[in-house]
Amino acid sequence: MNSVLKIAAAVFVALAALAGPAHAAKPEKIERRVNDALSDFKDNIGGAEAVLEKAKGVLVFPLIRKGGFGIGGEYGQGALRINGQTEAYYSTAAASIGLQIGGQSRRQIIVFLDQTALDKFRASEGWEIGVDASVAVVTVGVGGAIDTTQINQPIVAFVFDNKGLMYNLSLEGSKISQIHDD
Repeated sequence: MNSVLKIAAAVFVALAALAGPAHAAKPEKIERRVNDALSDFKDNIGGAEAVLEKAKGVLVFPLIRKGGFGIGGEYGQGALRINGQTEAYYSTAAASIGLQIGGQSRRQIIVFLDQTALDKFRASEGWEIGVDASVAVVTVGVGGAIDTTQINQPIVAFVFDNKGLMYNLSLEGSKISQIHDD
């Protein structure tokens, strides 16, 4: 049992180290990845452009890596865009315990459709999904398109990979913090 606790502690320390701003990618690299993710989103998912046009702000995480063996974690970096311009850089991190093994990567776009929700996010020191705000995860409809008439929440998230939107995914517990204070 003692070795299990040591392994769990080592994994926890490694995940905590990933979450710090000391490991933040350079802004230029984040910008390039954010541009690619937004292009793929608009090019491959019908209705994406219409959703982005309604947005007060768009938080784009072009690469979130998740992995685990009993204890898991995920981490990614991205940018908040308002009116097409980057306003700040952010990281997202989450940890989990349970039946899990392996790894995956994904892209995540959080769209703020309400100015008050965006203002609360920007004023936070560390924003946690499910605690500081509810985020509706949108899945794709028949034909690979977003049904924009069904989007009526202040904050919606689109989670996708290179093959399209992903299903049955919860973002609860993901903590988002600003990086690159410069």
